[in-house]
Amino acid sequence: MPSTIDPAATAWLLASTALVLLMTPGLAVFYGGMVRSTGVLNMLMMSFIAIPLVTVTWLLFGYTMAFGPDAGGGIIGTLSHVALSGINPGTVRDGVPELLYATFQLTFAILTAALVSGAIADRAKFSAWMVFVPLWTLLVYAPVAHWVWGPHGWLSSFGALDFAGGMVVEIASGASALALALVLGPRIGFKVDAMRPHNLPFVLLGAGILWFGWFGFNAGSALQANGIAAAVFLNTLVAGCLGMLGWLAVERIRDGRPTTFGAASGAVAGLVAITPSCGSVNTLGAVIVGLVAGVVCSFAVGWKFKAGYDDSLDVVGVHFIGGIAGTLLIGLLATKVMTGGARGLFYGGGLTQLGKQTVGVLVVALWAFGVSFVLGKIIDRTLGFRIGKEDEVTGIDFALHAETAYAEGVHGHAPRGLFGPQSDRSH
Repeated sequence: MPSTIDPAATAWLLASTALVLLMTPGLAVFYGGMVRSTGVLNMLMMSFIAIPLVTVTWLLFGYTMAFGPDAGGGIIGTLSHVALSGINPGTVRDGVPELLYATFQLTFAILTAALVSGAIADRAKFSAWMVFVPLWTLLVYAPVAHWVWGPHGWLSSFGALDFAGGMVVEIASGASALALALVLGPRIGFKVDAMRPHNLPFVLLGAGILWFGWFGFNAGSALQANGIAAAVFLNTLVAGCLGMLGWLAVERIRDGRPTTFGAASGAVAGLVAITPSCGSVNTLGAVIVGLVAGVVCSFAVGWKFKAGYDDSLDVVGVHFIGGIAGTLLIGLLATKVMTGGARGLFYGGGLTQLGKQTVGVLVVALWAFGVSFVLGKIIDRTLGFRIGKEDEVTGIDFALHAETAYAEGVHGHAPRGLFGPQSDRSH
Protein backbone atom coordinates (compact mmCIF):
# COMPACT_ATOMS: atom_id res chain seq x y z
CA MET A 1 0.00 0.00 0.00
CA PRO A 2 1.57 3.34 -1.04
CA SER A 3 2.63 5.46 1.94
CA THR A 4 2.96 8.70 -0.02
CA ILE A 5 0.39 10.70 -1.95
CA ASP A 6 0.28 10.03 -5.70
CA PRO A 7 -0.61 13.39 -7.32
CA ALA A 8 -2.03 11.83 -10.51
CA ALA A 9 -4.21 9.40 -8.60
CA THR A 10 -5.35 12.19 -6.29
CA ALA A 11 -6.30 14.44 -9.20
CA TRP A 12 -8.28 11.64 -10.84
CA LEU A 13 -10.07 10.77 -7.58
CA LEU A 14 -10.94 14.43 -6.95
CA ALA A 15 -12.61 14.55 -10.36
CA SER A 16 -14.27 11.17 -9.85
CA THR A 17 -15.68 12.22 -6.49
CA ALA A 18 -17.33 15.25 -8.06
CA LEU A 19 -18.72 13.04 -10.85
CA VAL A 20 -20.24 10.57 -8.39
CA LEU A 21 -21.77 13.33 -6.27
CA LEU A 22 -23.44 14.69 -9.42
CA MET A 23 -25.13 11.33 -9.87
CA THR A 24 -27.52 11.98 -6.98
CA PRO A 25 -28.99 15.16 -8.53
CA GLY A 26 -29.03 13.20 -11.81
CA LEU A 27 -30.97 10.44 -10.10
CA ALA A 28 -33.35 13.04 -8.70
CA VAL A 29 -34.12 14.31 -12.21
CA PHE A 30 -34.36 10.74 -13.55
CA TYR A 31 -36.79 9.71 -10.81
CA GLY A 32 -38.61 13.07 -10.93
CA GLY A 33 -39.48 12.59 -14.58
CA MET A 34 -40.77 9.07 -13.93
CA VAL A 35 -43.44 10.01 -11.39
CA ARG A 36 -46.74 11.80 -11.94
CA SER A 37 -46.71 15.59 -11.94
CA THR A 38 -48.10 15.85 -8.39
CA GLY A 39 -45.11 13.98 -6.94
CA VAL A 40 -42.09 15.34 -8.77
CA LEU A 41 -40.93 17.75 -6.05
CA ASN A 42 -41.19 15.10 -3.35
CA MET A 43 -39.19 12.72 -5.53
CA LEU A 44 -36.49 15.34 -6.09
CA MET A 45 -36.39 16.09 -2.37
CA MET A 46 -36.02 12.44 -1.35
CA SER A 47 -32.81 12.26 -3.37
CA PHE A 48 -31.47 15.68 -2.41
CA ILE A 49 -32.10 15.20 1.33
CA ALA A 50 -29.97 12.05 1.21
CA ILE A 51 -26.92 14.25 0.57
CA PRO A 52 -26.85 16.01 3.98
CA LEU A 53 -28.34 13.10 5.93
CA VAL A 54 -25.81 10.54 4.71
CA THR A 55 -22.93 13.03 4.88
CA VAL A 56 -23.44 13.73 8.57
CA THR A 57 -24.02 10.04 9.35
CA TRP A 58 -20.99 8.97 7.31
CA LEU A 59 -18.56 11.44 8.84
CA LEU A 60 -19.66 10.62 12.38
CA PHE A 61 -19.92 6.82 12.27
CA GLY A 62 -20.42 5.40 8.78
CA TYR A 63 -16.89 5.72 7.45
CA THR A 64 -15.19 4.14 10.43
CA MET A 65 -17.74 1.30 10.51
CA ALA A 66 -17.21 0.61 6.81
CA PHE A 67 -13.51 1.35 6.32
CA GLY A 68 -12.00 1.51 9.79
CA PRO A 69 -9.74 -1.30 11.04
CA ASP A 70 -11.61 -4.59 11.21
CA ALA A 71 -13.15 -5.28 14.61
CA GLY A 72 -12.90 -9.03 14.07
CA GLY A 73 -14.21 -11.61 11.63
CA GLY A 74 -14.50 -9.13 8.79
CA ILE A 75 -17.97 -8.09 10.00
CA ILE A 76 -17.61 -4.40 10.88
CA GLY A 77 -14.96 -1.75 11.36
CA THR A 78 -13.92 -0.34 14.72
CA LEU A 79 -14.90 3.13 15.95
CA SER A 80 -11.30 4.35 15.82
CA HIS A 81 -12.18 7.03 13.24
CA VAL A 82 -15.41 8.39 14.74
CA ALA A 83 -15.95 11.89 13.31
CA LEU A 84 -12.82 11.19 11.19
CA SER A 85 -10.61 11.34 14.27
CA GLY A 86 -7.01 10.44 13.54
CA ILE A 87 -7.31 11.44 9.88
CA ASN A 88 -5.64 14.64 8.70
CA PRO A 89 -4.58 16.10 5.32
CA GLY A 90 -1.35 14.12 5.42
CA THR A 91 -2.97 10.74 6.15
CA VAL A 92 -2.58 8.46 3.11
CA ARG A 93 -4.76 5.57 2.00
CA ASP A 94 -4.06 3.64 -1.21
CA GLY A 95 -1.91 6.48 -2.53
CA VAL A 96 -4.46 9.26 -2.01
CA PRO A 97 -5.32 11.47 0.98
CA GLU A 98 -7.61 9.50 3.27
CA LEU A 99 -9.88 12.52 3.58
CA LEU A 100 -10.45 12.27 -0.18
CA TYR A 101 -10.90 8.50 -0.01
CA ALA A 102 -13.53 8.95 2.70
CA THR A 103 -15.31 11.59 0.60
CA PHE A 104 -15.26 9.40 -2.51
CA GLN A 105 -16.82 6.54 -0.56
CA LEU A 106 -19.34 8.97 0.94
CA THR A 107 -20.68 9.82 -2.51
CA PHE A 108 -21.40 6.11 -3.07
CA ALA A 109 -23.30 5.89 0.20
CA ILE A 110 -25.38 8.97 -0.69
CA LEU A 111 -26.40 7.61 -4.08
CA THR A 112 -27.23 4.16 -2.71
CA ALA A 113 -29.58 5.58 -0.10
CA ALA A 114 -31.26 7.80 -2.69
CA LEU A 115 -31.79 4.82 -5.01
CA VAL A 116 -34.06 3.14 -2.47
CA SER A 117 -36.56 6.02 -2.61
CA GLY A 118 -37.73 5.08 -6.09
CA ALA A 119 -39.62 2.05 -4.80
CA ILE A 120 -41.85 4.11 -2.48
CA ALA A 121 -42.57 7.11 -4.70
CA ASP A 122 -45.84 9.03 -4.24
CA ARG A 123 -46.76 7.57 -0.84
CA ALA A 124 -43.99 7.89 1.78
CA LYS A 125 -43.86 10.47 4.57
CA PHE A 126 -40.86 12.73 4.11
CA SER A 127 -40.25 12.79 7.89
CA ALA A 128 -40.16 8.98 8.00
CA TRP A 129 -37.73 8.92 5.08
CA MET A 130 -35.45 11.32 6.97
CA VAL A 131 -35.38 8.90 9.89
CA PHE A 132 -34.89 5.85 7.69
CA VAL A 133 -31.90 7.13 5.68
CA PRO A 134 -29.30 7.60 8.46
CA LEU A 135 -30.34 4.40 10.25
CA TRP A 136 -30.20 2.44 7.00
CA THR A 137 -26.75 3.88 6.24
CA LEU A 138 -25.41 2.54 9.53
CA LEU A 139 -27.27 -0.77 9.66
CA VAL A 140 -27.19 -1.85 6.00
CA TYR A 141 -24.76 0.13 3.87
CA ALA A 142 -21.79 0.40 6.26
CA PRO A 143 -21.67 -3.32 7.19
CA VAL A 144 -22.01 -4.45 3.56
CA ALA A 145 -19.33 -1.98 2.44
CA HIS A 146 -17.02 -3.39 5.12
CA TRP A 147 -17.68 -6.98 4.07
CA VAL A 148 -16.88 -6.26 0.43
CA TRP A 149 -14.39 -3.38 0.45
CA GLY A 150 -13.19 -2.91 4.02
CA PRO A 151 -9.87 -4.05 5.47
CA HIS A 152 -10.14 -7.83 5.88
CA GLY A 153 -13.87 -7.79 5.08
CA TRP A 154 -15.15 -11.34 5.12
CA LEU A 155 -16.63 -11.37 1.60
CA SER A 156 -13.45 -9.82 0.21
CA SER A 157 -11.33 -12.40 2.03
CA PHE A 158 -13.67 -15.13 0.79
CA GLY A 159 -12.88 -14.04 -2.77
CA ALA A 160 -16.14 -12.49 -3.95
CA LEU A 161 -15.42 -9.71 -6.45
CA ASP A 162 -17.24 -6.38 -6.67
CA PHE A 163 -15.21 -3.66 -8.33
CA ALA A 164 -17.51 -0.66 -7.95
CA GLY A 165 -20.70 -1.65 -6.16
CA GLY A 166 -22.81 -4.46 -7.59
CA MET A 167 -23.35 -5.90 -4.13
CA VAL A 168 -22.68 -2.80 -2.05
CA VAL A 169 -24.77 -0.38 -4.11
CA GLU A 170 -27.09 -2.15 -6.54
CA ILE A 171 -28.12 -5.32 -4.69
CA ALA A 172 -28.22 -3.60 -1.30
CA SER A 173 -30.43 -0.78 -2.61
CA GLY A 174 -32.61 -3.11 -4.69
CA ALA A 175 -33.28 -5.56 -1.85
CA SER A 176 -33.95 -2.68 0.53
CA ALA A 177 -36.31 -1.11 -2.01
CA LEU A 178 -38.29 -4.35 -2.24
CA ALA A 179 -38.55 -4.48 1.55
CA LEU A 180 -39.90 -0.93 1.80
CA ALA A 181 -42.33 -1.49 -1.08
CA LEU A 182 -43.78 -4.40 0.89
CA VAL A 183 -43.91 -2.41 4.14
CA LEU A 184 -45.75 0.54 2.59
CA GLY A 185 -47.95 -1.46 0.24
CA PRO A 186 -49.04 -0.46 -3.27
CA ARG A 187 -50.08 3.01 -4.39
CA ILE A 188 -53.76 3.78 -4.71
CA GLY A 189 -54.67 2.76 -8.25
CA PHE A 190 -51.77 0.30 -8.70
CA LYS A 191 -52.62 -2.12 -11.56
CA VAL A 192 -55.63 0.07 -12.41
CA ASP A 193 -54.34 3.53 -13.27
CA ALA A 194 -51.65 3.98 -15.93
CA MET A 195 -49.28 6.03 -13.71
CA ARG A 196 -47.14 7.03 -16.69
CA PRO A 197 -43.97 9.16 -16.40
CA HIS A 198 -45.01 12.80 -16.52
CA ASN A 199 -41.83 14.15 -18.15
CA LEU A 200 -39.82 11.88 -20.43
CA PRO A 201 -37.26 14.59 -21.32
CA PHE A 202 -36.46 14.70 -17.58
CA VAL A 203 -35.98 10.93 -17.61
CA LEU A 204 -33.53 11.10 -20.52
CA LEU A 205 -31.69 14.07 -19.03
CA GLY A 206 -31.38 12.29 -15.70
CA ALA A 207 -30.12 9.14 -17.40
CA GLY A 208 -27.52 11.19 -19.27
CA ILE A 209 -26.27 12.80 -16.06
CA LEU A 210 -26.13 9.39 -14.39
CA TRP A 211 -24.15 7.96 -17.32
CA PHE A 212 -21.71 10.87 -17.15
CA GLY A 213 -21.22 10.40 -13.41
CA TRP A 214 -20.87 6.64 -13.79
CA PHE A 215 -17.44 7.08 -15.35
CA GLY A 216 -16.25 8.47 -12.01
CA PHE A 217 -18.22 5.80 -10.17
CA ASN A 218 -16.54 2.91 -11.98
CA ALA A 219 -13.21 4.18 -13.31
CA GLY A 220 -12.65 6.20 -10.15
CA SER A 221 -12.83 2.96 -8.16
CA ALA A 222 -9.48 1.98 -9.69
CA LEU A 223 -8.02 4.65 -7.37
CA GLN A 224 -5.29 5.17 -9.94
CA ALA A 225 -4.96 6.98 -13.27
CA ASN A 226 -3.74 3.89 -15.08
CA GLY A 227 -4.57 1.24 -17.67
CA ILE A 228 -7.14 -0.52 -15.49
CA ALA A 229 -9.00 2.78 -15.06
CA ALA A 230 -8.96 3.21 -18.84
CA ALA A 231 -10.29 -0.31 -19.41
CA VAL A 232 -13.01 0.23 -16.80
CA PHE A 233 -13.93 3.55 -18.42
CA LEU A 234 -14.41 1.84 -21.80
CA ASN A 235 -16.32 -1.08 -20.25
CA THR A 236 -18.70 1.41 -18.66
CA LEU A 237 -19.42 3.09 -21.98
CA VAL A 238 -19.83 -0.21 -23.84
CA ALA A 239 -22.19 -1.77 -21.29
CA GLY A 240 -24.43 1.30 -21.22
CA CYS A 241 -24.69 1.22 -25.01
CA LEU A 242 -25.48 -2.49 -25.17
CA GLY A 243 -27.97 -2.21 -22.34
CA MET A 244 -29.87 0.40 -24.33
CA LEU A 245 -29.76 -1.67 -27.52
CA GLY A 246 -30.87 -4.82 -25.72
CA TRP A 247 -33.85 -3.14 -24.06
CA LEU A 248 -34.93 -1.44 -27.30
CA ALA A 249 -34.67 -4.73 -29.18
CA VAL A 250 -37.03 -6.36 -26.70
CA GLU A 251 -39.47 -3.45 -27.00
CA ARG A 252 -39.37 -3.60 -30.80
CA ILE A 253 -40.01 -7.35 -30.91
CA ARG A 254 -42.49 -7.48 -28.02
CA ASP A 255 -44.36 -4.19 -28.34
CA GLY A 256 -43.78 -3.14 -31.94
CA ARG A 257 -41.93 0.12 -31.26
CA PRO A 258 -38.95 1.34 -29.22
CA THR A 259 -39.53 4.05 -26.60
CA THR A 260 -37.51 6.86 -25.08
CA PHE A 261 -38.33 5.48 -21.63
CA GLY A 262 -36.91 2.13 -22.71
CA ALA A 263 -33.75 3.75 -24.06
CA ALA A 264 -33.08 5.48 -20.74
CA SER A 265 -33.95 2.38 -18.70
CA GLY A 266 -31.81 0.11 -20.85
CA ALA A 267 -28.76 2.33 -20.57
CA VAL A 268 -29.12 2.43 -16.80
CA ALA A 269 -29.58 -1.36 -16.67
CA GLY A 270 -26.34 -1.88 -18.59
CA LEU A 271 -24.50 0.55 -16.34
CA VAL A 272 -25.87 -1.18 -13.23
CA ALA A 273 -24.69 -4.59 -14.39
CA ILE A 274 -21.20 -3.45 -15.39
CA THR A 275 -20.68 -1.76 -12.01
CA PRO A 276 -19.51 -4.92 -10.21
CA SER A 277 -17.85 -6.47 -13.25
CA CYS A 278 -16.12 -3.52 -14.94
CA GLY A 279 -12.79 -4.37 -13.30
CA SER A 280 -13.07 -8.10 -14.00
CA VAL A 281 -14.15 -8.44 -17.64
CA ASN A 282 -12.61 -7.42 -20.96
CA THR A 283 -14.38 -5.38 -23.63
CA LEU A 284 -16.16 -8.42 -25.08
CA GLY A 285 -17.29 -9.27 -21.58
CA ALA A 286 -18.70 -5.76 -21.19
CA VAL A 287 -20.70 -6.26 -24.41
CA ILE A 288 -22.22 -9.45 -22.99
CA VAL A 289 -22.89 -7.93 -19.56
CA GLY A 290 -24.65 -4.91 -21.00
CA LEU A 291 -26.71 -6.89 -23.49
CA VAL A 292 -27.82 -9.45 -20.91
CA ALA A 293 -28.80 -6.71 -18.48
CA GLY A 294 -30.79 -4.78 -21.07
CA VAL A 295 -32.76 -7.87 -22.07
CA VAL A 296 -33.28 -9.36 -18.61
CA CYS A 297 -34.20 -6.10 -16.89
CA SER A 298 -36.68 -5.21 -19.63
CA PHE A 299 -38.67 -8.28 -18.59
CA ALA A 300 -37.96 -7.97 -14.86
CA VAL A 301 -39.69 -4.60 -14.52
CA GLY A 302 -42.99 -6.31 -15.29
CA TRP A 303 -42.68 -8.93 -12.57
CA LYS A 304 -44.15 -6.54 -9.99
CA PHE A 305 -47.56 -6.74 -11.61
CA LYS A 306 -47.59 -10.53 -11.33
CA ALA A 307 -46.07 -10.66 -7.84
CA GLY A 308 -48.15 -7.76 -6.49
CA TYR A 309 -45.42 -5.55 -5.02
CA ASP A 310 -45.51 -1.89 -6.08
CA ASP A 311 -41.93 -0.94 -6.86
CA SER A 312 -42.93 2.48 -8.20
CA LEU A 313 -39.86 3.31 -10.30
CA ASP A 314 -38.50 -0.20 -10.94
CA VAL A 315 -35.60 -0.16 -8.50
CA VAL A 316 -36.02 -3.92 -8.08
CA GLY A 317 -36.35 -4.66 -11.80
CA VAL A 318 -33.34 -2.56 -12.84
CA HIS A 319 -30.97 -2.19 -9.89
CA PHE A 320 -31.59 -5.42 -7.97
CA ILE A 321 -31.88 -7.72 -10.99
CA GLY A 322 -29.23 -5.82 -12.96
CA GLY A 323 -26.88 -5.92 -9.97
CA ILE A 324 -27.39 -9.66 -9.56
CA ALA A 325 -26.77 -10.27 -13.27
CA GLY A 326 -23.56 -8.25 -13.33
CA THR A 327 -22.25 -9.81 -10.13
CA LEU A 328 -22.92 -13.38 -11.25
CA LEU A 329 -21.52 -12.83 -14.74
CA ILE A 330 -18.13 -12.20 -13.12
CA GLY A 331 -18.16 -15.92 -12.38
CA LEU A 332 -18.42 -16.61 -16.11
CA LEU A 333 -16.50 -13.78 -17.76
CA ALA A 334 -13.71 -12.69 -15.38
CA THR A 335 -10.27 -12.60 -17.04
CA LYS A 336 -6.93 -12.89 -15.29
CA VAL A 337 -5.52 -9.85 -17.06
CA MET A 338 -8.20 -7.71 -15.39
CA THR A 339 -8.47 -9.35 -11.97
CA GLY A 340 -4.82 -10.25 -11.51
CA GLY A 341 -5.76 -13.82 -10.63
CA ALA A 342 -9.39 -14.93 -10.56
CA ARG A 343 -10.90 -16.30 -13.77
CA GLY A 344 -14.47 -17.07 -14.76
CA LEU A 345 -15.84 -20.30 -16.17
CA PHE A 346 -15.46 -19.22 -19.80
CA TYR A 347 -11.78 -18.37 -19.25
CA GLY A 348 -10.71 -21.61 -17.61
CA GLY A 349 -11.55 -20.81 -14.02
CA GLY A 350 -14.18 -23.48 -13.47
CA LEU A 351 -17.18 -22.86 -11.22
CA THR A 352 -15.22 -21.59 -8.21
CA GLN A 353 -15.64 -17.89 -8.84
CA LEU A 354 -19.30 -18.27 -9.76
CA GLY A 355 -19.87 -19.99 -6.43
CA LYS A 356 -18.20 -17.15 -4.55
CA GLN A 357 -20.26 -14.57 -6.44
CA THR A 358 -23.45 -16.46 -5.65
CA VAL A 359 -22.67 -16.49 -1.94
CA GLY A 360 -22.05 -12.74 -2.02
CA VAL A 361 -25.33 -12.07 -3.83
CA LEU A 362 -27.39 -14.17 -1.43
CA VAL A 363 -25.84 -12.84 1.78
CA VAL A 364 -26.04 -9.17 0.81
CA ALA A 365 -29.58 -9.50 -0.55
CA LEU A 366 -30.87 -11.27 2.55
CA TRP A 367 -29.16 -8.87 4.95
CA ALA A 368 -30.32 -5.74 3.15
CA PHE A 369 -33.88 -7.02 2.75
CA GLY A 370 -34.20 -8.29 6.31
CA VAL A 371 -32.78 -5.24 8.06
CA SER A 372 -34.67 -2.81 5.82
CA PHE A 373 -37.95 -4.65 6.35
CA VAL A 374 -37.58 -4.62 10.13
CA LEU A 375 -36.43 -0.99 10.16
CA GLY A 376 -39.31 0.01 7.89
CA LYS A 377 -41.83 -1.79 10.09
CA ILE A 378 -40.50 -0.11 13.25
CA ILE A 379 -40.75 3.33 11.67
CA ASP A 380 -44.20 2.52 10.30
CA ARG A 381 -45.47 1.41 13.71
CA THR A 382 -44.02 4.40 15.58
CA LEU A 383 -44.03 7.38 13.20
CA GLY A 384 -46.09 6.07 10.34
CA PHE A 385 -44.31 5.61 7.02
CA ARG A 386 -47.17 6.24 4.61
CA ILE A 387 -49.12 9.42 3.96
CA GLY A 388 -52.92 9.50 4.29
CA LYS A 389 -55.18 8.40 1.44
CA GLU A 390 -56.54 11.89 0.84
CA ASP A 391 -53.06 13.38 0.57
CA GLU A 392 -51.97 10.61 -1.78
CA VAL A 393 -54.93 11.23 -4.08
CA THR A 394 -54.61 15.02 -3.93
CA GLY A 395 -50.86 14.93 -4.53
CA ILE A 396 -47.89 14.38 -2.26
CA ASP A 397 -46.06 17.56 -3.31
CA PHE A 398 -48.64 19.97 -1.98
CA ALA A 399 -49.55 17.76 1.00
CA LEU A 400 -45.98 17.48 2.33
CA HIS A 401 -44.14 20.47 0.91
CA ALA A 402 -46.88 23.07 0.26
CA GLU A 403 -45.54 23.44 -3.28
CA THR A 404 -46.27 22.18 -6.76
CA ALA A 405 -43.86 21.79 -9.65
CA TYR A 406 -46.42 23.06 -12.12
CA ALA A 407 -49.11 25.65 -11.51
CA GLU A 408 -51.74 23.52 -13.25
CA GLY A 409 -51.34 20.42 -11.08
CA VAL A 410 -51.95 16.96 -12.46
CA HIS A 411 -55.19 17.21 -14.45
CA GLY A 412 -55.06 20.87 -15.36
CA HIS A 413 -55.99 22.02 -11.85
CA ALA A 414 -53.95 23.62 -9.09
CA PRO A 415 -54.28 22.26 -5.53
CA ARG A 416 -57.07 24.03 -3.69
CA GLY A 417 -55.86 27.06 -1.76
CA LEU A 418 -52.55 27.46 -3.54
CA PHE A 419 -53.63 30.53 -5.48
CA GLY A 420 -56.50 31.77 -3.31
CA PRO A 421 -60.20 31.65 -4.23
CA GLN A 422 -59.52 30.92 -7.91
CA SER A 423 -57.27 27.95 -7.10
CA ASP A 424 -59.28 25.34 -8.99
CA ARG A 425 -59.24 27.14 -12.32
CA SER A 426 -58.12 25.08 -15.28
CA HIS A 427 -56.48 25.97 -18.61
